[in-house]
Amino acid sequence: MATIKEVAESAGVSITTVSHIVNGTRYVSEGLTVKVRSAIDELGYRPHTAARSLRSCKTHMIGLILPDNTNPFFAEIARGVEDSCFDAGYSVILCNTDNNLEKEVNYLRLLENKGVDGIAFVSIGQDHEAIEILAKQKQPHVLIDRYIPDFEIDCVLVDNRVGARKAVARLIELGHRRIGFISGRRNLVPSMEREQGYREALRHLGINVDPANLVEGDFGLESGNRAALRLLSRPHRPTALFAANDMMAIGALKAARQMALRVPEDLSVIGFDDIQLSSFVSPSLTTVAQPKYTMGRRTAEILLTRIKQPETKTISENLSTRVVERESHGMAPKETAA
Repeated sequence: MATIKEVAESAGVSITTVSHIVNGTRYVSEGLTVKVRSAIDELGYRPHTAARSLRSCKTHMIGLILPDNTNPFFAEIARGVEDSCFDAGYSVILCNTDNNLEKEVNYLRLLENKGVDGIAFVSIGQDHEAIEILAKQKQPHVLIDRYIPDFEIDCVLVDNRVGARKAVARLIELGHRRIGFISGRRNLVPSMEREQGYREALRHLGINVDPANLVEGDFGLESGNRAALRLLSRPHRPTALFAANDMMAIGALKAARQMALRVPEDLSVIGFDDIQLSSFVSPSLTTVAQPKYTMGRRTAEILLTRIKQPETKTISENLSTRVVERESHGMAPKETAA
């Protein structure tokens, strides 16, 4: 591998001039810059990343911690983070916790030891050990999708409560009164907020919330399927199901087929997220759309700003949602409509 000295000799300049051009630390005339760049290309010179990091105290690496990288929702967020970081000259280290608190804590410590410049982080819950690590770490952090109450930290969120309320209100407009809710894990803020929106929509029209119509899932396909089977096996089964994410809603569509129920004639189903798969399942899934890619890009932008300007005021950005109407919802069955 060519050295910086060889590049300098080939271009007829000093090593210091080559260094300034490579690192962008000082203005160098266009003529010299062209000569140095040509020598770099001809010799195949590559700067020593580790050495540059030691000199600048920057690695130009970002850590991204996700709870489940098989979930398309998080994959789309990751794409937004990666694209924004790439544009800014940063690499992304992806860490998947598998919704495991021990892995989450270990990854937080690992990324600190790796010297990443910042961490984008989807918390799997209100774990005190993770919060303590975040509070002690020097790197900037931005939370995505979930916030930690009473902890001052940058975050990018969506309005879960309003989105859920709109979805359930739409079902009520169509005559549904027995509406089941499949939540995610109830210790997570998005689950709590979506349940809150579900309850608000029912109470607004004077509909009692039946605790038996609420079943907890874990945001996965299988949990959505199990929860839907449980709800649909009730003597007075719901005529509609609202699931706290699309994966569980797709699991609910399978449950409807297993019980020989037609969607949407016998049962309406609405999800939350608007992952790409939602428009390809049959029937296509009505859902609450989150701006997932935008969430990822804004997270990276806020994190990179925090890296450059550590004293910037804490940012909490709340993005809006919208109901995307497709084929999986319809009028309540006539014999049950109010």
